[in-house]
Amino acid sequence: MITAVEAAPARLGPVKLVAVDGPSGGGKSTFARALVRALGVERTALVPTDDFATWDEPVSWWPRLVEGVLDPFRRGEPAVYRRTEWSDGLPRMGAEVRIDTPEILVVEGVSSGRRSIRSSLSVLVWVCSGDRELRLKRAVARDGETCREQLLRWQEFEQGWFAVDSTAGSADIVV
Repeated sequence: MITAVEAAPARLGPVKLVAVDGPSGGGKSTFARALVRALGVERTALVPTDDFATWDEPVSWWPRLVEGVLDPFRRGEPAVYRRTEWSDGLPRMGAEVRIDTPEILVVEGVSSGRRSIRSSLSVLVWVCSGDRELRLKRAVARDGETCREQLLRWQEFEQGWFAVDSTAGSADIVV
């Protein structure tokens, strides 16, 4: 995996963009954090899509990521955006995040490898461990029992999203 990222060309201006995508509860966050450590935290930035998404906006928040992170990095400038913070399963606008332009940007989360960004991706990783029930169990353990109904709706949404966007079939690496 590290070799694939190292060998890939920068396609987001001077930045190598790696998307770690897949269904909720599949292990994307864990994998992305390990990838950042392996690549070197001093040259790699991690931006989770959870910093943008809400229950009501599972993927339509994308322009905020483009304007706050991707476009500035494409120009070699720092990223600045307001993070969505999750408390008790409820999303709220949170702190401002500033990130200097990295050599490698890892964007992790559902829809991070969407069709509209693929020409700028250096590597698209698809992560999916476990069947739907196991992934739901993991997500509930992570987010709390109060989120179970929202997570069930989320699973329905993401299943349709991935089918239309052909994300898994476009992956460079499947984990």
